[in-house]
Amino acid sequence: MTDIQDTDPAAASARAVTMIESLPWLKRFRDQIVVIKYGGNAMVSDELQDAFAADIAYLRYVGVKPVVVHGGGPQISSMLDRLAIPSEFKGGYRVTSTEAISVVRMVLTGQINPQLVARINAHGPLATGLSGEDAGLFGGRRRGVTVDGVEHDLGRVGDVVTVDPRPVLDHLAAGRIPVVSSIAPDLDHPGHSLNVNADAAAAALAVALKATKLVVLTDVPGLYADWPNRDSLVSHLTSAELRTIMPRLESGMIPKMQACLDAVESGVETAAIIDGRVPHSVLVEIFTSKGIGTEVVAQ
Repeated sequence: MTDIQDTDPAAASARAVTMIESLPWLKRFRDQIVVIKYGGNAMVSDELQDAFAADIAYLRYVGVKPVVVHGGGPQISSMLDRLAIPSEFKGGYRVTSTEAISVVRMVLTGQINPQLVARINAHGPLATGLSGEDAGLFGGRRRGVTVDGVEHDLGRVGDVVTVDPRPVLDHLAAGRIPVVSSIAPDLDHPGHSLNVNADAAAAALAVALKATKLVVLTDVPGLYADWPNRDSLVSHLTSAELRTIMPRLESGMIPKMQACLDAVESGVETAAIIDGRVPHSVLVEIFTSKGIGTEVVAQ
């Protein structure tokens, strides 16, 4: 028996209207590079992983050039717990010991990356895995963090200080979807790896690729101007406005908003944080006029 939705004229018309509403955004983003940072709760639900993979494949099939940068906080924490390796956060960053960096590298590049590539490739032979350590893509330098005026050492944690976009551009030119794990070689200590914040890595890569848009998945609906007041959700703001409220943000939100700020102040047209717990939130953000979450522009 045929599904009634396949023959119902009203339902078919409604779907057609939805498709036509996306036309301006399809025209705007066709042949444009969009960097999507994938992480948080969207990574620990099979349903949300499948929805995200379908979104990325859809972008590629309609002519957008998606690039995925992923972290893996929940999976890293789980593995460190299983191995009884202490784990703590300072200022929104994971303190990473010499022992822990091997686990971080294994989880990001050896587990999450191929799993995500496989999910996307269920829709066609599109995705290919990369590490920030591959072909000089990222170069990192160790960093600390200041909390309440006190400087703290983070161990094997670094910033992305150099980006060579050619490995990613080569894959894009071949029609592939690059999926990049947020690990980087330590420029000051050859042979060592650094755990780099995936939000910051995505922003640095978006700038180097001259991307049109940066999208950061998180586990909240967006940026709240007065958290925990849920009526204070901000849908749009400029970089100047964001700088004003940055000192009041929760520590976990700071790296994400700093990534958006860095991106738009360095040439990326727009950056957005969206709720990765909402299925197909990437498509809602890119192909609708209202979008979802919080969008940041330079001015």
